[in-house]
Amino acid sequence: MFPSLPGQGEATPEPTGSPATPAPDRSSDGVSRPGVDHVDPIDHGADGVMASDRPFGLPGRPLRSNPFMFGLTGALGVLTAWLLVQAIAGAGSAIVLIVVSLFLAIGLNPAVEALQRRNLSRRLAITIVFGSVIACFVVFGLAVVPPLTEQTTGFARELPDYVQQLQNHPMIRSVDERYQILDKIQQYVASGGLATQMFGGLLGVASIVISALFSGFTVLVLTLYFLGSLNSMKETAYRFVPRSRRTRVRLLGDEIINQIGGYVAGNLIISLIAGVVTFLFLAMLKVPYALALAIFVAVTDLIPLVGAVIGAVVASGVGFLSSVQVGIACVVFFVVYQQVENYLISPKVFKSSVDVPPVATIVGALLGGALLGIVGALLGIPLAAALLLLAREVVLPRQERL
Repeated sequence: MFPSLPGQGEATPEPTGSPATPAPDRSSDGVSRPGVDHVDPIDHGADGVMASDRPFGLPGRPLRSNPFMFGLTGALGVLTAWLLVQAIAGAGSAIVLIVVSLFLAIGLNPAVEALQRRNLSRRLAITIVFGSVIACFVVFGLAVVPPLTEQTTGFARELPDYVQQLQNHPMIRSVDERYQILDKIQQYVASGGLATQMFGGLLGVASIVISALFSGFTVLVLTLYFLGSLNSMKETAYRFVPRSRRTRVRLLGDEIINQIGGYVAGNLIISLIAGVVTFLFLAMLKVPYALALAIFVAVTDLIPLVGAVIGAVVASGVGFLSSVQVGIACVVFFVVYQQVENYLISPKVFKSSVDVPPVATIVGALLGGALLGIVGALLGIPLAAALLLLAREVVLPRQERL
């Protein structure tokens, strides 16, 4: 007899632990129905929620690889970016006011901290510093508005005499005989077009003045709020940084704020010196409107590169209107003073606050002026100092380690 092979006479034992034939499914009436799909009533979905709590069944697979969803997500991302750019462009003027106010608050903060070191509370120190700023604005208005009003009134009063002098001038008379300019001017005035344009121009000037006053008031209010909450704003910003890097970011952020504050405060000090020296010189020469011209020189001296030249040209022009000798003296004075300011005053004032190479100063001022005008030129230099600090402390050491 041959031994029986497996599968012929004996049943092959099944491996231990392997599942036997599938258990028959049972419906709600208890009857077994093999081969019918069944969901265990205690089965859980991918999110851990019981199937019995889902009256509409389990969710399907996510549409991650669906090309329609990919394209829709990309289109929504592009649309969101475009709307964000449009919103920033629409709020550009408000953003500029906020940035200027923040920089002014950072620039005034060293004066507040200096008063705090004299055992004054921060609230009292802010009141003193901000009151001084308001006083400067009031003095500027009192110095500039009366001369402008007087000059405008005098020009309107003497306008008929100017017209008569033009009519009596030989060259003007010959030109008028050839082209009938005066007749055309009279017809234009009689037609009412001049009145319409003057009225529109007055409205335009009034809107510009109102907008400037509103912007100035907004900057003052925002500066006061930023100055009062500067420390809490810094701490809130640092809390967004991971805790492992917070100490280094705090040190770098405080240094950047100190450099920006030092630059703004130093620039204000240099402009104040320029205004005082200019007022003393113009008052000594008895140049008309010396105080208004000195304030104008101080304000324009805040503008990098070209601000001092603008103030000198205007003040020297008023000096030439007085006399040629006074005008030449003004030109010589401003040339000498600019050399003293560039090589003696500025290095001492900025020695402990901002250390920016001349090339970075020019580039920062040019780029800032191209982007945001005069405001950008004012903010370009401290931002260049901040970027140089980050490059020196973060980027360059990382490149050396690689």
